[in-house]
Amino acid sequence: MTAKSAAAAARPTVYGVPRQGRNRELKKAIEGYWKGRVTAEDLRRTAAELRRTNWRLLADAGIEEVPTGDFSYYDHVLDTSLMVGAVPERHRSAVEADALDGYFAMARGTQEVAPLEMTKWFDTNYHYLVPELGPDTEFAADSSKQVAEFKEAQALGHTPRPVLVGPVTYLLLSKPAPGVAPGFDPLTLLDRLLPVYAEVLADLRAAGAEWVQIDEPALVQDRTAAELNAAERTYRELGGLTDRPKLLVASYFDRLGEALPVLAKAPVEGLALDFTEAAAANLDDLASAGGLAGKRLVAGVVNGRNIWINDLGRSLSTLGTLLGLADRVDVAASCSLLHVPIDATAESDVIDAQILRWLAFARQKANEVAVLAKGLAHGTDAITAELTANRADLASRAGSAITRDPAVRARTEAVTDADRRRPQPYPERTKAQREHLGLPLLPTTTIGSFPQTTELRTARADLRKGKIDTAGYEERIKTEIQQVLSFQESVGIDVLVHGEPERNDMVQYFAEQLTGYLATQHGWVQSYGTRYVRPPILAGDISRPEPMTVPWTTYAQSLTSRPVKGMLTGPVTMLAWSFVRDDQPLGDTARQVALALRDEVQDLEAAGTSVIQVDEPALRETLPLRAAGRPAYLEWATEAFRLTTAGVRPATQIHTHMCYAEFGDIIQAIDDIDADVISLESARSHMQVARELAAHGYPREAGPGVYDIHSPRVPSADEAAALLRKGLEAIPAERLWVNPDCGLKTRGWPETRASLENLVAAARTVRAELPGS
Repeated sequence: MTAKSAAAAARPTVYGVPRQGRNRELKKAIEGYWKGRVTAEDLRRTAAELRRTNWRLLADAGIEEVPTGDFSYYDHVLDTSLMVGAVPERHRSAVEADALDGYFAMARGTQEVAPLEMTKWFDTNYHYLVPELGPDTEFAADSSKQVAEFKEAQALGHTPRPVLVGPVTYLLLSKPAPGVAPGFDPLTLLDRLLPVYAEVLADLRAAGAEWVQIDEPALVQDRTAAELNAAERTYRELGGLTDRPKLLVASYFDRLGEALPVLAKAPVEGLALDFTEAAAANLDDLASAGGLAGKRLVAGVVNGRNIWINDLGRSLSTLGTLLGLADRVDVAASCSLLHVPIDATAESDVIDAQILRWLAFARQKANEVAVLAKGLAHGTDAITAELTANRADLASRAGSAITRDPAVRARTEAVTDADRRRPQPYPERTKAQREHLGLPLLPTTTIGSFPQTTELRTARADLRKGKIDTAGYEERIKTEIQQVLSFQESVGIDVLVHGEPERNDMVQYFAEQLTGYLATQHGWVQSYGTRYVRPPILAGDISRPEPMTVPWTTYAQSLTSRPVKGMLTGPVTMLAWSFVRDDQPLGDTARQVALALRDEVQDLEAAGTSVIQVDEPALRETLPLRAAGRPAYLEWATEAFRLTTAGVRPATQIHTHMCYAEFGDIIQAIDDIDADVISLESARSHMQVARELAAHGYPREAGPGVYDIHSPRVPSADEAAALLRKGLEAIPAERLWVNPDCGLKTRGWPETRASLENLVAAARTVRAELPGS
């Protein structure tokens, strides 16, 4: 096929779409089902309507081939576990008794049975449920969900393309099941898994599917020769099947690198590659590999993870270069649009009209994809108006005063190495802190937030609507703080928190008080399950006009003689959980945020706060997927944390918190940030991180979580004590803290009370077992 005919064949598509609905209808239906207010049939009807709405949105934008099977009640990796029959033994009876309730039990657990572990999906803020596999795992195909959703879209007149998590990625994301001997590699199960995928593909072909998308994002990471051989064998076998649809193997988030020639040679009909800035090397790699002769190339030229408009001219140039490298070139976003909100036009009431033209959410990205496909197929004359408007919008953003503040830039450039280092070494600091705080061995604390009740959300809504004034709102917040502190004191927690009742979200709350940020009203994005967040938009230079947390923290401390932690969100997390600007290096933006937070830390200390926690749950999440990019990232990321915290006195104890990630890859960075105390997720992973810290020789204090707050179940005191004893096997008692995995915002008060009572009881029990107690 000539370049001209390849262009004429250009088809616009996307890999996936947001699931929640414009008003988070899915969240409301699922949580209503959990509470018994919504029937299973009503939940299914809501889900079906959301799928229809998504497909219609894509079709209206000009997307000719729509994804199916990407919709999920909770998580697409969990859906894959059910598709291949990988149900842990402890959940099998629940799944067999009621498939829907069993599904949610795997995701959330029950009082009797623990859920699957949860961690981050590559370097995004989306969380997936980790499959548990072992040498005895037997797979069995269940294609019912995939086939049903394909037929739904087909019946509505769409051209559907089912989407599957690929077998190699599925196994590489899995972990050995509890009780499996150390050293088991889930990838050894590939020969058992491939026949299951073959059966699913045959079922989809029988249903009428022409193409099936198989996602293999794990192949953009550094892979061993054995893993690449597994990928080669996988697609040689699946490609060699006679009863199957055409296969489109999709990658995203980074360059394919050494996996590109493996897939290019495989007997599959198409590849989907990321050609955004994060994966620009794919273009050179593809040319070096000789292109994709005889294959379909789906080119991800529209950034599916950030919300800035596409540079249409630049993307058309990339697409034009690709025309000579494949039999057919189609146009797509770089990854599923799951990671962006639904529609930027919904923000017209809160974002200036000119700035709104700089933004592209899922609906706008689908339009961009369709415009690019039209321009590729019919030439730039066919999209003259769109190109002209796009150039004007790009110029408007580049020239805006919002994006550059000379005072902020001058301050950032004046930072010295002394500003990034605490002058006293940790041994001196910890002596001063212990004398000042007077805490017992195994001190207890929580991560920061307490339940966000209906009353609190109503109070914020009433303030926005003018139903109450600021004074009335603040009285409600003070009452909540009093209750939270009273409860903690009655239970016996050692280092208290004020519960953060005034905060809507740990990033948004600060973003709304910093210059350079934009807040959305409807920009919801799924974090996990029914947990949705509204990432703010980091549009310009950052500064802090006035204290953000000092008044509430000071008020809380006035109510108790026990130390109350000041609570801040760290600079890396402020970037990672925002839609960050793409017009300057991330490290430069991180330093601006760090300096703004440094002002807050120093004001908290001056107001008498002795313990200050700067949360960085996204430090691991933002780690580049390939090792080559990690040293530079970790250098600016750890520098930003130290820049935030290095200005305090020795007796001021600096805490940090990280959760739901694989920490082994960043143990040295955890050391380098030089926090006095770190709390970490550990309950679902059975104290794995404590062992990793010990193996590294981590010299400071740590609190591996003993209470999994992402499940409604209440851990018993004995269960928490058992985890605590495991922690003591790795971390000495004088450096071990006792805390939950994460904040308690999403939990209800009854389970919070019971769980924290058990946590404190466990600490007392184990404390009494220590020598000399």
